[in-house]
Amino acid sequence: MSDQNDSIQKIVDIHREVHEKVGEFIVGNKNLIDLILIGLLTEGHILIEGAPGTAKTSISKIISLITGCDFKRIQGAIDLQPMDMIGVNIYDSSTHDFVFRKGPIFTNILLTDELNRINPKSQSAFIEALSERQATVDGAVYPLPSPFIVIATQNPYELEGTFPLIEVQRDRFSFSTTTTFLGHEDELEIIRRASTGILEWDNYIQNIRPIIEHETLLSLIQSIKKITIQDPVHRYIRDIIMATRHHQDISLGASSRGSIAMVNGAKCLAALHGRDFVIPDDIKWLTPFVLLHRIYLTRNAEMDGVKVIDIIQEILETIEVP
Repeated sequence: MSDQNDSIQKIVDIHREVHEKVGEFIVGNKNLIDLILIGLLTEGHILIEGAPGTAKTSISKIISLITGCDFKRIQGAIDLQPMDMIGVNIYDSSTHDFVFRKGPIFTNILLTDELNRINPKSQSAFIEALSERQATVDGAVYPLPSPFIVIATQNPYELEGTFPLIEVQRDRFSFSTTTTFLGHEDELEIIRRASTGILEWDNYIQNIRPIIEHETLLSLIQSIKKITIQDPVHRYIRDIIMATRHHQDISLGASSRGSIAMVNGAKCLAALHGRDFVIPDDIKWLTPFVLLHRIYLTRNAEMDGVKVIDIIQEILETIEVP
């Protein structure tokens, strides 16, 4: 039990350090910071929709530096090919044999900007990596590093020349969120920081060092799986998921992957707050991030202007909390 308590305390320390370090450069975005950290510690992929310039890349890079993870980025484009992401076999004249040159997908944290600008053939190359954490090239299977998460972004304001993700692709993402521009006070803080030279990225990252070793990070990922969930909370998760499948305004509700993401994410959230057990408030906080990309409205609901987030809140308000 003491080893588990030590692991939870390390997770709490990482949580605090991440917020402190990110807060020195980034204004706001506390929920996004937590979500990316939860994604990393549960190896759950994250889909982010929102306007550009909302600090998604910077936050991901900072978290990777603090946790000692490798970070790579792919910019979505219509002409991006699977080999550009996965890699390609190159002929080595010195050995007279082909050598596999790994692509950017072989990393710990992969940020894929504007995923919906990637053509369907290349989008499908993500499926194997997202689901099985491996890549296949010319019949050879290459395992991806651990941990491995994809943080994919979509810009909802420039839809010309984009390819919307199909349901099976969206369901591979454990969590999703929508980013927005900062409010008045936070935007003023950004302006003040820019004016005083605080927002110099090169100077900032020089002071960031990893606070844990890679093997320790892998150990913490395993320790999160030992967080307990009592059966009443299990039933609470079930009732939320089932409600999405029977709601009159929903044509397609959450799959069982949603249930699994809820369990994994809630365990990590409990650890971030120093607990070795999940409480209903963990589920309530996590539910929008698990369901937002998994719910599809009926045509009538769309025509009536119904919002997915409003249905999620309605479900949370109507289901009895244990």
